[in-house]
Amino acid sequence: MTTLADKSLLSGGDNKPPMLEKHLYDSWKSRMELYMMNRPHGRMILASVEKGPLVWPSITEDGVTRLKEYVELTPAEAIQADCDIKAINIILQGLPTEIYALVSQHRVAKDLWEKIKLLMQGTSLTKQERECKLYDEFDKFTYKKGETLHEYYLRFTLLLNDMNIYKMPLEFS
Repeated sequence: MTTLADKSLLSGGDNKPPMLEKHLYDSWKSRMELYMMNRPHGRMILASVEKGPLVWPSITEDGVTRLKEYVELTPAEAIQADCDIKAINIILQGLPTEIYALVSQHRVAKDLWEKIKLLMQGTSLTKQERECKLYDEFDKFTYKKGETLHEYYLRFTLLLNDMNIYKMPLEFS
């Protein structure tokens, strides 16, 4: 069975990460997680965000212990190290300029993710306010002049996805 997320991705919705809008943090977070999961090694990318980066293994040579260099990592460790970098890149690409400037110095995806969450606390609407806004947006949803059918479909899919996140029932009269 094809899910709504799969349809969105099949229709070209995975070209770039979703952009954060300050008042829509919860929706952005959910869409970013889906976006990350749809990338190659998506589970490893998401693990970098949720659990932190690879703890680089060390080796002992001539009585001296040091961290392995990238070329010395096992194939699985190298993939995880690459996923750590991809996670940071994906998150930073989804940020507006003013938020990017505040968090771009972070080099660990988990720290970056948590910093964004802290910055967005208090900017999200309450669940009831968000539901009212989504119902209003649904009621007034129309074609925008110059918009392609694909763009219209994608906007509508994103709106329905946001409504689905809040488990909002749709009633047609």
